[in-house]
Parts: sequence; structure tokens; C-alpha cells
Amino acid sequence: MNNRKKLVRIKWIMLLSVLFLASCSQTRFVPEQEYLLNKVNLEIDDPEIKKEEAKSFLRQKENYKILGFVKFYLILYNLSSKKKTDDWLKRIGEAPQLYDEVMTERSIEQLQQYMDNKGFYRAQISSKVKFDEKKQKAELKFNVKTGDQYTIKKVTYHFVTPELKEIFYNDSLSYSMRQGDAFDFYVLEKQQKKIVDLYRNNGYFYFSKNQVRGIADTTLYEKQVVLDMYIGESRTSQLDSTKILKPYYLNNFYYLIMPGNTPVTATRENLEPFSDTLQWDNSYLYLTKQIKYPPNLFNRTNQMRSGDLFQNKEVENTFNGFNRLRQFRFVDIQFSETYAEQDSNLLDCSIRLAPLNKQSTSFDIEGTNTSGNLGVAGNIYYQHRNLFKGAEVFQLRLKGATERMRRQIDGKTQNFNTKELGVETNLIIPKLLGPGKYIKSFEKNLPKTVINVGYNYQRRPEYTRTISNLKFGYDWKTTQDVRHIWNILDLNLVRLYEFDEDFINSIKDLYIKSSFTDHFIFAMNYSFIYNNQRINSSKNYTYARLNVESAGNALWLLSELSGRSKSQVVDTITNETRYYYKIFDTQFAQYIKSDIEVRRAIRLDKYNSLVGRGFAGVGVPYGNSTVLPFEKQYFSGGANGIRAWQVRSLGPGTYKAPAGSYPNQSADIKLEANLEYRFSLLGAMEGALFLDAGNIWSINKNDNREGALFKLNSFYKQFAIGTGTGLRYDLNYFILRVDVGMKLRDPSNEVGHKWIIGDRRLSGDDFVLSFAIGYPF
Repeated sequence: MNNRKKLVRIKWIMLLSVLFLASCSQTRFVPEQEYLLNKVNLEIDDPEIKKEEAKSFLRQKENYKILGFVKFYLILYNLSSKKKTDDWLKRIGEAPQLYDEVMTERSIEQLQQYMDNKGFYRAQISSKVKFDEKKQKAELKFNVKTGDQYTIKKVTYHFVTPELKEIFYNDSLSYSMRQGDAFDFYVLEKQQKKIVDLYRNNGYFYFSKNQVRGIADTTLYEKQVVLDMYIGESRTSQLDSTKILKPYYLNNFYYLIMPGNTPVTATRENLEPFSDTLQWDNSYLYLTKQIKYPPNLFNRTNQMRSGDLFQNKEVENTFNGFNRLRQFRFVDIQFSETYAEQDSNLLDCSIRLAPLNKQSTSFDIEGTNTSGNLGVAGNIYYQHRNLFKGAEVFQLRLKGATERMRRQIDGKTQNFNTKELGVETNLIIPKLLGPGKYIKSFEKNLPKTVINVGYNYQRRPEYTRTISNLKFGYDWKTTQDVRHIWNILDLNLVRLYEFDEDFINSIKDLYIKSSFTDHFIFAMNYSFIYNNQRINSSKNYTYARLNVESAGNALWLLSELSGRSKSQVVDTITNETRYYYKIFDTQFAQYIKSDIEVRRAIRLDKYNSLVGRGFAGVGVPYGNSTVLPFEKQYFSGGANGIRAWQVRSLGPGTYKAPAGSYPNQSADIKLEANLEYRFSLLGAMEGALFLDAGNIWSINKNDNREGALFKLNSFYKQFAIGTGTGLRYDLNYFILRVDVGMKLRDPSNEVGHKWIIGDRRLSGDDFVLSFAIGYPF
């Protein structure tokens, strides 16, 4: 065994030595008389100019870095063979970036063009290079003295027709530029797009950016620009100007439901595959025998109407609406002029739809790790699209899981097998049912009615729990980025039994014991979600979610009005007699709860990104409840929280659970912040460094867990802080993640010893290894 340990140690030393030597010999593949471009700096004297944006115009760039200083991909390239041109390390690595005088001059030219476009016509740009002959490296520095930015002295708009002028000035506050504005070409481009969108949303189907032209004169005034904007000209366009300057109205709609064997190039003129045709008003629906949809589905989803002006925004809304049905492999919307009348200003719309497979099944299996307890979980999924021939999506999920747990009892380790079995059904109906159908403003947003029914059985060492739930609500989007979820009915019936005696004894003297009783939840909740992330997009994105939930108010009011009798119980902690109502012979919960989560992802470059997250939440029990239901309380730690602590093992506040007890800490308030730096490694593998901080607190003064209560004058002193590193591997269908968290600050430690590093040696209890699927946030 000792020899094996020595061998492993030697291998690690050899690997680290190779990497160190490779990092030292960065010029291994740099030809003689050439220089590795070791560093590129850009200095700009105007802080208003975004340096990263300006850097994108440089043609001379150094090799990519991870962690801000390690040229990892250059190191990989330097580890490759000099004899082989197709070495795999060359393919995944990055060749050395060499100093090139010609490329430096091109960088200056590109920077000059950038500054001109920003309105800095007198900017002075210089470069300076410093060579290290011995190390065969070069450092390059660009310096930009911007001078004064030109501003707009006067803007004059010229319109080809009075109609174009009237449309523009009806909404000129959004689209016009004003005297004193900076003369910025990039702002002008955005204005050009806005103007094009304005006219395309007012019927001008053929209007494009070719019809918006600007001429700037910088000779009349000192550092000021006279700008003439010409709107409606048909320059560089092969279209007849009468078409460009004519508003179009919508006429006929053709819906083509393409069968699986029909080529995507099929049009309504190629009707052989279609066996059935339905007509109503100005609409035509072409179907096959295998695929049936009701006409009303298309009326609801199509945001365009015959006789209306063509509006590009309604085309986009219709496209998004058909995609949200989750029925079609692709959605294609095309327009053509109606040629029944000469010089017609009518457009026919063809919407081609290719349905997905009607039924599908799948399953997955995964390993689990909860606080170091290993297990296995599996799911079987069944999905049926168009269940009742109205584009309804029915989903069924069967879940099973087991986990091996270890627990210390009387100094002895005992093992338990946890079990979980569950069934969940979900029905999505692409129209309003229930009270929502009377809210007419909903219809424009293509809402869905969502019904969930589920049952879950959980056998744990501490207790057995069953959860029956029913949910009825609506899901709709008001913009491409904004989504709303409103559950007007959210029922949960929770039964707990077969308690472990040791567990009961461990909580019998704690105020939270009331959380572990049978309860009924009759709630309503709403979620506002903003997410501008796009699939396969590398742009920065923001995600925000606000949740609000209220429970028990209707049942309490009904109980009060009907004069129902109350049950009573004497609290063994406070010795107070508590009165409460029951329904179905079970106490119902009454509380209000709200939380908000915000994430921001910033892509630094091709290989590096930074992601931050903030979370704040609070739940307040009242009336029929003194504590929040256990499943509604907040907890921290684990693979998606503060990763230096096991799940449910942190807090609340400075509270420290007895040694050997199973992690079960939860409370009413949660504050958490995370920062993660992600960097690409080899192929689909990604590395990460992270910093997590936060805690949970109790809101009820009767909570007798020492240090658990939230106090304004001390809560900020009770944050836990952890750091760590991790690996992620992209398996296409999901991301496999491994994180190692390390405690930096433990609020449960004694005063003066909360910071761990510098106070004592690190131990195994200060590290937590977690496995998970997907990113933590």
C-alpha cells in the first residue's frame, strides 16, 4: 500500500513538473527572430469608453488566459510534439500569438475607425512595443487620446411622403435624435433599426434599412454635426418604389400541417399530401388523416387578423405562440401578395407547421449524493401531444429513489435505506379554463391552463411522509423575456407517521417540532420571471424571479364566518394554549411567503465567464399557524447553495446542531449570495472557482434554538462564507458537476474564532464534496 501511495505521489509530481516546465517554456514553438506577444494593454483617457468593447477591434491579441493569468491553452500546445502536425494537443491547444508589425498597424486603423464611429474624430492613437530579447517575448501597448466628442447641432428629417412623416411624428419621442446628443454611429444604427421597425409595424411590408439614410456634415460648426435623415428613399433596392411606400393589409391565411414524410419545401400549391381542407372566414386549414387540430386553436394562436395592417411585431408574436404550443418541429411564416386584383395592397400569409411525434417515452437514471449519502434515482417519462385533439400536452412521470444513510446513535454507526416513490401528472391546455377565461386581457398573451396532480411517498430514518398535491393555474408570456405563472389553486396534504424515537427526542424541546405534524395547505401563488438568456448564445444574460405565496386565508375566513369550533393544544415549550381550525381533520397552514432571486452572467471572453447570484426570502406564519410547514421553510448548504456545508446543516443564525444529529436545519428567512468564475479546460470539460455566503434565520421569538433569531443589529455578523473549486462535464443532454467546498467562516463557532483560516488547522469537516446535475445557478 505504501509503495502504491509513493507511486501515485511520484506521478503527480511528474505531472506538475511537466506543466510547470511547459508554462516556463512558452516560446517553444516561437520561430527564431520572432517574439511571443506576451501582453497587450490598451489605455484610453476617457472613462466613458468601454475598454472591452474597444479591445474587440484589436487585431493583435495575446493568448487566452484562464484564472486571469494562466495561458492554459498555450501550455497544452507547448506540450505537443514538434514532429507531428496533427498532434491532439495542438488541436485542443492554442498556437503562440506572435508580434506582427502589420497587424499592429491594422489594430491602430481599426481603433481609429472605432473612435470615428463614436464621434471622436480627432482621437490620437499610438502604439509602443517592448521586446525582451532573452525571453523572446514582446509587450505591446496602445494608447488612445480621445479628444472631444462631436455632438449633434441640428437634425433635419426628410420624408418621401406625408404619410411617412405623420407616422414618424406620432411617435417621434422614441425614434428621433436631439440637439446636444453625442454623434455616435452605433447609436445611429440602433435608431435606424427602430425606424424600420416603426414602419414595418404600420403596414409597410417592404420597408427596410435601405430606406433610412443619414448624411452628416462636420464642416459647418466646430466639433458639431449637422445631420440630415432621409426616410423612404428606394436607393439600392430592386423593388418598385410604389411597393415600398405602400401600406399592406392582411388578407387570407393558409395553415399547412405538414405530415412527417412531406418535404419542408412544400407550399400550399403542392396539396397532394393534404387529405382534408377546412375553411372559415379568410382562413384555410390543410390537414392529413393522421393529424387533427381544431380551427379554433389557430384563431387563438395567430395574433394577425384579416383586414388588419401588416405588423411585424404580430408576426413575431404568432411565431412565438406556435412554438410555445410544443407541438411542432418547425414553424415557418411566409407572405405573398394577393394577385387576384391588380395593384393590390393585400398580403396572403402561409403558416407551415411540422408536428413532432405525438407520443414519446424516455427514462433516466442517476447517482445521488445527499450530505455524503450515496444513492440511485430513476425516472420514467411518458408524453402525449394533442391528447384531446386540441394541442393539449399530457406528461406522466414515475419516480423511484433509494439512498444509503449512515447515522451515529449512542456512538454507534447505523445504516438505513431511504425510499422514495412518486407519480406526477401534468396537463397543459393551450387556452383558458376556469375563472381566468373571464379575464379578456389574458387572451392576447396566449395563456395556458396547467393542471398538476401528484403523490409522493418518502421513507426516511426519522419519519415516513406522504404528500398529495393538486395544482391549477395559468402560464403566459407578455414579452419574449417575461413570463408569468399564477396558480390560483395549490393544494397539499402532508401526512407524517412512523417517527423514529431518537428523532422525536432530538426535536421535542425545539420550537420547530410543530413543523413535523400533519397539515393541509390551501395556497395561491404567483411568479414573475425575467430571462433574456438565449439558447446557443454567448451574450451576457440576466435572470430574475419573484415569487409570492399566500395560504390559509380563505379557509380561515370560511371557518370564522361559519362559526366552526377550534381545536386546542398546549405548547410544551411556552406552556401557552394554542387554538386552531381543522379541515379534513387536519390543521391547515396560514402564512405569507415571498422571495426573489437574481442571476447575472457575464462572458469575459471565449473561454471565461463570471456568474453571480443573489437570493432573499422570508415566510411569515400567522393566524392558524405558529410555524411554517416544513416543506415551505428555507434551508441552506448543499450543491446549489453554500457548497462548503452539507444540505440543511447550516444555521439558523449561530445555532449549532448537536453532534451526530442528521442535518435538518430550516427557518423562515434566507439571504444568500454566490459568485462563480467558470473557465474552459479540455473539450467539454469546464472548471470553476466559487465564493458563497449567506445563512438562514428564524422570525419567531419563541424559537428556542440558540442564536436562531433574526436581528437587524446582528444578522450581518452571522453570514457563513465558503469557497471552493469544481469541474463540469457537458454530456450534451445534461451537465455533470463535481464541487469541493471549503469553509472560510463558520457563524456557529465561538466569537473570535469564526474565521477558520488563520485560527486553526483545516480538518476534513471543513471540506464538502458534492455531485450534482446541471449548473448551481
